[in-house]
Amino acid sequence: METVLLLGAAFVAGALNAVAGGGSFLTLPALVFTGVPPVVANATGTVALLPGYMAGAWGFREDTAPPPGLTMRLLVVLSLLGGAAGAALLLVTPDATFRRVVPWLLLAATALFAVGPQLRQRLAGGKPSVGKAIIGVLAVAAYGGYFNGGLGILLLALFGLLGQTQLNAMNGLKNWVSALLTAIAVAIYAAGGVVLWPQALMMMLAATAGGYGGARVARRIPAHWLRAGIVLTGLVMAGLFFWRQ
Repeated sequence: METVLLLGAAFVAGALNAVAGGGSFLTLPALVFTGVPPVVANATGTVALLPGYMAGAWGFREDTAPPPGLTMRLLVVLSLLGGAAGAALLLVTPDATFRRVVPWLLLAATALFAVGPQLRQRLAGGKPSVGKAIIGVLAVAAYGGYFNGGLGILLLALFGLLGQTQLNAMNGLKNWVSALLTAIAVAIYAAGGVVLWPQALMMMLAATAGGYGGARVARRIPAHWLRAGIVLTGLVMAGLFFWRQ
């Protein structure tokens, strides 16, 4: 039953990440439910979702485009730097501390995604500077290297605030940035010995299938349906973690 739970969570998580983010809302609770300590569960779930990000990025290959003012090369550098910093911070965070902050991180990510369209409308008259864009990408990449839960939601909100308007283009870029920062974070997690490889490798297969399938299907789903589903997922998972405390 634990194997079925982990495979199912990884498959749906891969699809969610390809669509608009929030996959770790499923993999982290599934691993914790099977008895894995929170920090190890976060690292293991992140490893499992890496190929799903790659598959999702390939699925959106026709639509991917950087936000105004940034280049793909700069995004690569920022993603790697931020992801490395966040992963290093996770390695020195005690399990008890991480368990307390998880529901708040989930809730904050979900709230930001929910109000993303309104924020973009209010900021429509201004054009973000390159400096602010760089700081924003670095901060979100560091968050992704540390926690990963809600990473896609934060990236979508950030790209929207930076001036991108096409959801499919945002999704494609989100998957590429997620793959880059997750790859460097995985290397650091592995060096720190906080990855359960049997569970991670098993979940990788399911997440990859879900990532590619989700990306191809998402291109045909109305954007408001995607947003509503992701906000609901984030609220439910945050509530479950608050309840466990």
